[in-house]
Amino acid sequence: MMQAANVNRLTPYLFLAPATLILGAALLYPIGYMIYASFLNWNPSQRISEADWVGLGNYVKLLSDAQFHESVAVTITFAGVVVAAEMVLGVGLALLLDRNIRGLSVLKTLFILPMMIAPIVVGLMWRYMYHPTVGVFNRALVSLGFEPAPWLSESRWALTSVIIADIWQWTPFIFILSLAALQSLPRSTLEAARIDGATGWQQVLYIKLPLMLPVLVVATLLRLIDAFKVLEVILVLTNGGPGLSTEILSLRISRTASEFRELGLAAAMSNLLLVLLLGLTLGMFTYNKMIEGRAARLRTAALKGE
Repeated sequence: MMQAANVNRLTPYLFLAPATLILGAALLYPIGYMIYASFLNWNPSQRISEADWVGLGNYVKLLSDAQFHESVAVTITFAGVVVAAEMVLGVGLALLLDRNIRGLSVLKTLFILPMMIAPIVVGLMWRYMYHPTVGVFNRALVSLGFEPAPWLSESRWALTSVIIADIWQWTPFIFILSLAALQSLPRSTLEAARIDGATGWQQVLYIKLPLMLPVLVVATLLRLIDAFKVLEVILVLTNGGPGLSTEILSLRISRTASEFRELGLAAAMSNLLLVLLLGLTLGMFTYNKMIEGRAARLRTAALKGE
């Protein structure tokens, strides 16, 4: 009897085992290959079996590489600014449009159009808009009596220009998630708060945002991961320049592998980026688990009218 119960308990795992093994191998083999490559002095003209073993040499080299440090700083600045701006704008738009207004579905469709455009096209489009003589921004500045701005040709302007393009493309992503979270909130709770005299700001600060927080944390995490890996738009807009002012880490990895032909060093950079994103993901999932419990308690209390 006991043996039959154990077999029944193990049966689902036995059915899942083949698919799990295949998916696990497909996921882990490339990562293991990249980790192994990071310990080699390997270039594309040789087989990986012919490459010299350098141990931690690539990682030690990166720690003393000033250009790598600058790329990390540019990446963190870029990701931090674009995600913060997109969260503020996306959530703000969702709060403004969370109401029964005619034509809302058309507005939502228009807002998400930038997300549907291929990053290469976004880069080309913004490159033309930033053009020093025929670009729309400089034409507008000149018509208002100002000097044209060196949007992409000066270091202090280039990173800002890239950030603006990314905010334009990805704010709609935060807007869509925030609006979905808002529209899933219990309307009876908001109506009860309104009847009790809560102002619009009080409803936002004490009811809407706390209940939306788990969704916002996941949205922040998704955008951070994407911002750390962005490549195409920056490649088309500035190609990392002027100097190294917009050379983010993914672009440096690409150059190290394709232009400098140092695959081992590029693999080491990729591993460091992977570790950074894994730490970020684990931290945000842990935080999300904490606030999910708090949001669930708040939602239950609100439904009970406490």
